[in-house]
Amino acid sequence: MIGLREGLEAALIVGIIAAFLRKNGKRLTAMWIGVVLAVILSIIVGVALDLAEQSLPQARQEGMESVIGGIAVFFVTGMIAWMNAHAHNMRQQLEAEAANALSQASAYALASMAFLAVLKEGFETSVFLLATFSVAQSAQMAVVGAVIGLLMAVIIGWGIYIGGVKINLSRFFSLTGAFLILVAAGLVISSLRTAHEAGWLNVGQQTALNLSWLVAPGTIQSALITGVLGIPADPRQIEVAGWLIYLIAVALFVYWPLSLRPGPRLSARLRITAAAALAAVALAMFLFYPEPRPAIADQATIVAVADADPQPIGTLRLDAASADSPATLEISTRDGQKKTLILRSDQRQQENYEGIEASVWTLSDASRMPDSPSSVSLDDVVALNGGRIPIGLNPQQHPGPYRADLSMNCSTRVWIADGVLLDANTSASNVLTLSGSGLQTPRTLMINDTGAPSSACHWQVDEAYRDQAVAALNLLASARDERQFWAVAVPVALAIAAILLIVSAGRILIRLCRAAKADTADSKPPCSLNADNLD
Repeated sequence: MIGLREGLEAALIVGIIAAFLRKNGKRLTAMWIGVVLAVILSIIVGVALDLAEQSLPQARQEGMESVIGGIAVFFVTGMIAWMNAHAHNMRQQLEAEAANALSQASAYALASMAFLAVLKEGFETSVFLLATFSVAQSAQMAVVGAVIGLLMAVIIGWGIYIGGVKINLSRFFSLTGAFLILVAAGLVISSLRTAHEAGWLNVGQQTALNLSWLVAPGTIQSALITGVLGIPADPRQIEVAGWLIYLIAVALFVYWPLSLRPGPRLSARLRITAAAALAAVALAMFLFYPEPRPAIADQATIVAVADADPQPIGTLRLDAASADSPATLEISTRDGQKKTLILRSDQRQQENYEGIEASVWTLSDASRMPDSPSSVSLDDVVALNGGRIPIGLNPQQHPGPYRADLSMNCSTRVWIADGVLLDANTSASNVLTLSGSGLQTPRTLMINDTGAPSSACHWQVDEAYRDQAVAALNLLASARDERQFWAVAVPVALAIAAILLIVSAGRILIRLCRAAKADTADSKPPCSLNADNLD
């Protein structure tokens, strides 16, 4: 159907030009040169686009398919509207252009006229077919169908040229236009889906309908509904909205009865009213769409490190930063210990935490171990060092006992994203400092286990809270994408539509003013877009 419809348009253009030239006793050589060049260039464009798409990475292929689909929808919509409006006088227009080319006494002018006329149709056909091939269930069968349609178009066009075929072109283009509108609406769905797969569109991705019962793979319904009309088994909300908006708007624009269409003045008024309504809706969406907030508790449970069955030992509470003070993290354990960590902005680093860009702090705090001995013997040092004499300690020169200072270095790591505590944990290292007994300088040893770790420095955030925080931030990112679409992208689109309506209404009013001035002999003030022009 696409090949027949698009091919017949090109065949009619060639046939009308050829008939006009033959009637005027002119040779067709220049026309055929232009036609052949246009066909070759259209094929080159289609092949080049396909090769360029295939050479791209997967995500960019999806993006290019979206772009090609959007261009195809734009082309086919404009072509349907133009053909419905001009099919009845297409012959006169083309003959006038051909006469103008002949008046220039130049074969190049005629060749250029045929080249540009056929190139427009050929380029639209190549882009439209390429877009439909990319979503067809069988690209090979789609090519076969397109070739059959083009051959039928050539045959029908030849029959019209020699007078052997009579066809009501207005009715033909009207009926086939309805089919192409359905195909283009399916391309809207396909373009929106590939835009999501390319990472460009992440809103409205919830499944709206389940059509698997209707378009089961391998069935005739699937070939027609999915393969031809582009409707998948699981259309998403944004896809259904795009399909309905395109289908209803274009069908009304193309097929609304002429007798029911408003006159110029009423049309201008309606456009201005519609523009005001669109602007009001855009402003309301921009101002009042709610700002998403993360759905997460403001307090996290902490559990002991390395417990086989982790049990809660305390809580964490994050106080967000303000203009006057940095963020703080309050640690409370069930044995009554409390600590407040200050998260200064100059100590912050960036890190990817399970796909989320997060700020991370690493804070250290050294404190003397309570009830630690003030002196230790050489045997105590060897036992604390795992049964080995520490490097730099000579038993003959430094027999002990030694003055001892045992401290615990508590290192805390904290991850925060969008003001939400993602994760936090601690690790403790015990440092034994030896002096005396002939040591010229103090010696330090890292002690792995002192036997009585403090709960304030041996904890981590509960895994359930971490999972909840990651899920909440992922939902927040999706909600922000939704807000960006509905509170920014859609209002911008509505504002552009409102501007276009105002401009089109202004053009109508200016034409009416000029027509009114031409019909009257007396002098009138310049046309202006005021209330009088709307009455």
